Amino acid sequence: MPLILFNKPFQVMSQFSAHPERETLADYIKIPNVYPAGRLDADSEGLLLLTDDGKLQHEISNPRHKQPKTYLAQVEGDASQEVLQRLRDPLNLGDFVTQKSEARLIQEPGWLWPRNPPIRERKSQPTSWIALTISEGKNRQVRRMTAAVGLPTLRLVRIAIGPFSLATHPLLPGEWREVDPLELER
Repeated sequence: MPLILFNKPFQVMSQFSAHPERETLADYIKIPNVYPAGRLDADSEGLLLLTDDGKLQHEISNPRHKQPKTYLAQVEGDASQEVLQRLRDPLNLGDFVTQKSEARLIQEPGWLWPRNPPIRERKSQPTSWIALTISEGKNRQVRRMTAAVGLPTLRLVRIAIGPFSLATHPLLPGEWREVDPLELER
């Protein structure tokens, strides 16, 4: 039962079925019968886990198993300590209230690959980088959280799921590697 770590490029769909306008996982991963454990929207980049084991897929993607997911978000505006605290606390997004999260201001990550195409830049509008760790992963949750506190997301990169991180398993966009699924239990 393979467990695949994949660095999903920007604008690639988190599906194997064909898409009329965009690349999909099938353009990068040629292993039969593996499926993503969770998703990243087309506008997001970064770590995606895939497996052929339904039980493992459920364990990774189900919020009850609390696999923390860490994202780096480049946001429009200055992220104050007050705004970061609002991100850490449960946040009402209208259709649900988030669980507590971890949020901190970081320097622009020098190791991060350039996005293609690059994000739009406005000289009159500063940007900030936030590291945000959540355990839920609802649809577009991080983007909705940053927007709710007045910091729209410009770039979103998932760098870790549970024990798997692009820091310890470096992959460029479009690259993948197989890992031992037992690492998830450790």
